[in-house]
Amino acid sequence: MSMTMNITTATRNYEAWLGKRITLLPADLKRKHAAMAEDVFPFLRATFYRWMQLWTEKCAAENRAPKVLAVGDLHVENFGTWRDVEGRLVWGINDFDEAYDLPYTIDLVRLAASAHIAIREARLQINLKDACVAILGGYEKGLHMGGPPIVLAEEHPWLRLMMTGVLRDPQLFWNKMDGLATLKARVPKGARKAMERDALHVSRGQGRARSESIGAVRLRLGGGR
Repeated sequence: MSMTMNITTATRNYEAWLGKRITLLPADLKRKHAAMAEDVFPFLRATFYRWMQLWTEKCAAENRAPKVLAVGDLHVENFGTWRDVEGRLVWGINDFDEAYDLPYTIDLVRLAASAHIAIREARLQINLKDACVAILGGYEKGLHMGGPPIVLAEEHPWLRLMMTGVLRDPQLFWNKMDGLATLKARVPKGARKAMERDALHVSRGQGRARSESIGAVRLRLGGGR
């Protein structure tokens, strides 16, 4: 059934299912579809639902592997940095909205597939075989070490230098955000509370920065101090 279904039908069915659970914005869907049509990598990122439809048929042997809490929609652009509770810069996977109990192989295969596309599209400068060896080796090492956080300032200064360099300038991100349409309506109460709660959690234990962070969130949400 899934093999005979084309991507247009699969996307329509998925969005109909999703629309029954959350509010979908037509303008955002149009923007997403345009990005999907522009390049292979955005297409891969946006179609995890189709990947799962084909996974059991295309990768039947891999699908029989033991299940773990997998990332699911894993690809080479799902890695980034954040600050931990101590303010240290940490690197790792930063997108878990598709996490589920799945064969552990799905993360390895999907990450390798994304690396293959990224290399072909000149997004990554590495040999494909070397990339696959690195992915498998890193996975095995993480299992043996118990999955400790990768704190950049302690044992990975080269990665810290790369992630904080000119190419990672946050201004590029905020320019992209500023280019989006401005929300005219009031922010939903639930979303507002969630943002304030997150800001409180991030700034907990940081003294003055805590109150300033909450204030900044309120100002951005139009609620004043």
